[in-house]
Amino acid sequence: MRIITLNLNGIRSAARKGFFAWMTRSRADVVCVQELKAQAADLSPEMRGPGSYRGFFHCAEKKGYSGVGLYCRRAPDRVVEGIGVRDIDSEGRYLRADFGPLSVISVYLPSGSSGPHRQKAKFEFMDSFLPHLKNLAGESREILLCGDWNIAHKEIDLKNWRGNQKNSGFLPEERAWLTRVFGELGWVDVYRRLHPNTTGGAYTWWSNRGQAWSKNVGWRIDYQIATPRLAATARRVAIYKAKRFSDHAPLTIEYDYAQGAVRLPAGGPDA
Repeated sequence: MRIITLNLNGIRSAARKGFFAWMTRSRADVVCVQELKAQAADLSPEMRGPGSYRGFFHCAEKKGYSGVGLYCRRAPDRVVEGIGVRDIDSEGRYLRADFGPLSVISVYLPSGSSGPHRQKAKFEFMDSFLPHLKNLAGESREILLCGDWNIAHKEIDLKNWRGNQKNSGFLPEERAWLTRVFGELGWVDVYRRLHPNTTGGAYTWWSNRGQAWSKNVGWRIDYQIATPRLAATARRVAIYKAKRFSDHAPLTIEYDYAQGAVRLPAGGPDA
């Protein structure tokens, strides 16, 4: 089973940069996308379901803002929008698809970098989302949460960690929250399971300022976070950087897991 996650930083922009051609060549079973910055009416046929994929979307009420999506090669048994919290769901931040005993979720945590009011909203999201994660962990299912979590967990997860300790995305409270997710609640950071010590090669986001991309001054803020049994089946990871579709890079992980999903097809994530 091959899963891809990418923050698109605008689905229309990513489409112009060739994302959907690359995505169809990747032949992933499910592709999770975030930050659509579009309403359903804005989506072209290519954006709705390129090739053999069918797209599902949870758009924000505010135009040009947030929104998440899932592209599936197999029709899900059920699709769920939101977590039942009005302030979160109005921003289009959570979309779940069930395939038999497996659930794949596209999730987009708020950024607090634009000011104190958005950092407050981020903390409120985290407060609401933690009990939801606890409930998910208690389901008798294998679950995979993919997306932009807007938090770098540890010092090895960003280049300039010393200078960012007071900045949103690397605040002590945010990092401690993720530690609870991975510790107390038992969720597994799948990338770190496969590559526990990788630094610069792990980054998935680069600021548009100060030549961050060319100098690889990045952050690892995009995750695939799984239940322990599913995480144990992860075999290979790739972060695609040959072409840029966004200020984030696609994160692809292959799992030795077939029940409830299409078996891994031929081809590769770097196609």
